[in-house]
Amino acid sequence: MHVMNKGETLDLAEAIRIYHDSLDFPSTSNMGSAEGFFLVTNPESSGSAPSRTPPSVPVPTSTQIFNNLTNLESFHSEHEEEELTVDEIDDLEDEDEEIVSLRNSRAQSKGSLDLLMCLPPFATGITDDNLREGAYEIIVACAGAAGGLIVPSSEKKKETKRTRLMRKLARSKNDSVSSLPQRAPGLISESMDIRTRQGLLNALVGKVGKRMDSLLVPLELLCCVSRTEFSDKKAFLRWEKRQLNMLEEGLINHPVVGFGELGRKANELRILLRKVEELESLPQSTCEIQRTEFLRSLRDICTALAERPARGDLTGEVCHWADGYPLNVRLYEKMLCSVFDVLDEGKLMEEVDEILELLRSTWRILGITETVHNTCYAWVLFRQFVSTSEQTLLPIIIEHLRRIPLKEQRGPQERLHLKSLCSLVESDGWSQKLTFLQSFLSPIQRWADKKLGDYHLHFAEGQAVMAEIAILALVTRRLLIEENEEVMELDERDWIDAYISSSIKSAFARITHSIEAKSDATNEHMLASLAEETKKLLKKDSATFIPILSRWHQQAAVISASLLHKFYGHKLKPFLDRAEHLSEDVVSVFPAAESLEQYVIMLIGSACGEVDLDEYCKRKLSLYQVENASGTLVLRWLNSQMGRISSWIERVLEQEAWDPISPHQRHSSSIVEVYRIVEETVDQFFFFKLPMRIGELESLCRALTMHF
Repeated sequence: MHVMNKGETLDLAEAIRIYHDSLDFPSTSNMGSAEGFFLVTNPESSGSAPSRTPPSVPVPTSTQIFNNLTNLESFHSEHEEEELTVDEIDDLEDEDEEIVSLRNSRAQSKGSLDLLMCLPPFATGITDDNLREGAYEIIVACAGAAGGLIVPSSEKKKETKRTRLMRKLARSKNDSVSSLPQRAPGLISESMDIRTRQGLLNALVGKVGKRMDSLLVPLELLCCVSRTEFSDKKAFLRWEKRQLNMLEEGLINHPVVGFGELGRKANELRILLRKVEELESLPQSTCEIQRTEFLRSLRDICTALAERPARGDLTGEVCHWADGYPLNVRLYEKMLCSVFDVLDEGKLMEEVDEILELLRSTWRILGITETVHNTCYAWVLFRQFVSTSEQTLLPIIIEHLRRIPLKEQRGPQERLHLKSLCSLVESDGWSQKLTFLQSFLSPIQRWADKKLGDYHLHFAEGQAVMAEIAILALVTRRLLIEENEEVMELDERDWIDAYISSSIKSAFARITHSIEAKSDATNEHMLASLAEETKKLLKKDSATFIPILSRWHQQAAVISASLLHKFYGHKLKPFLDRAEHLSEDVVSVFPAAESLEQYVIMLIGSACGEVDLDEYCKRKLSLYQVENASGTLVLRWLNSQMGRISSWIERVLEQEAWDPISPHQRHSSSIVEVYRIVEETVDQFFFFKLPMRIGELESLCRALTMHF
């Protein structure tokens, strides 16, 4: 219902538009509680529940997300976090900032099911269900062109293998005709299937020599399917609105080639499409007469626009109504989704090869090439992998990405065709023109970069998956770099370097925060615990992740060890600067820090060789110098101990008067105490287990010799 204030002029066209838009939603009455809702799918026709755990938050529709593109990263953003290298590395940021960054990354990973192609929304508001139904109509038309169109009937007929596949693609259900409309989003009803097939067969009557896939499918269905074939008026109006929207999107909103002299007809088509929608406001008799006239005019205009030459085809045989990018790839995407088992979403159907062969017949209408197919199919498989975590899909994704030719491998006609497939994505004041490959591959690249940018978190148990995702990221990035002509080609080692830097930084921030959070509950100094945990992290990194990353970067172990050494060094330096005497904290921190540094040096030596180790340590590592600080504090403690012993001896000598009582007692009792003190000093010296050089031991010996 269109609400109008008193005194305002009624805009009939706007009222009709609102009425048609409301047809996509079920009728409602006074619902009472605001907590009521409608299911997006029909539970009775959805089959058994999937085995995977459902997402905690409902996935928004494509239109909703495209209206809020601020969450999408810019394609040119290579990395979210600051990249770190061995030569140049900024100081660690505040811990609170690291924690916030960690939480944000986790929140973004939870929204991975919202992956969408970077394509603009449809101006007509076409929904996923609209695309699915339109895609099926194209499949039926293409099957008919190959002689595989059969109209189901109550009589039992022998079905061909192609027909059985068609029914699987349709996800058909036996719906009974009733007075109330029945809609099952995501399913093609049997009544719609029959209407589509019969309508296309009727469209061929009188068109001798015409192939069915050269017909303008939405127009032919509008002309050949009557309102009486629908169970109710609303169902017909929804269907009619979808066909009109398909014509508008396919012919004039995103044309693959310019209109030229037909620009005037494009404007006429827009006006005519609105008039067809407005027919419902007229009396029934007038409506039918004008509908016939409007459809005749619609055929003249649409045929002229649809048969414009494109992609170098000058024969006029190919109908280009669905060749408007991005409508064509969105329709093809819906077709490709049919390769998955409806009961196990992560598995491909047994007939996947036959399905793909059937879909190949739609390339003529949609303007799909081998490159476009491999890109779309890789995207559909990737999105399913993200939502189901089915690892068997990864090798297939990589295989199809590798089939996408690089620029120098593409023919001149294909280069021109791919160059024409561009879209402008706009949101909240920014816009970006994306090529076809960028629209499909940049979400894959961003997702893979996020995972590999914190591989310690995401691949703790799945090393094989990490290796395949690394291949996925590198193959995708290679293709995208070619698309962006302004970017210099990067070596694979630079990408691996960036992944290591980002993940090491995130992992170190996590263990730092964890240790600081429970430091009050333990007696050990935070830096001692941090050194031990850092060493554990480095051991796991070396055993689990470095062998994978070393496939592309032989110095991966060196980069990892150097970064962790640097990060811990930032934490240790203030403590070293403040240490003025031996304390419990010093005795616990210094050995742990030295042990970590020696382990780092050992790893670097095993990676770059003993010959280059000293040179590398001098140039690349800022050593902790724990031995120097420890030696200074030990000598300071030793001097203090010797000073106390000397003072005690002098005081005893002044106070004690001693005469030997017998040959067996030729020393005073105080000398026993002196040796006890000396023994305790020596024991304490070695009990420290501090990193020391030989000079500290020599100083102890000299001090004892001088005093005793």
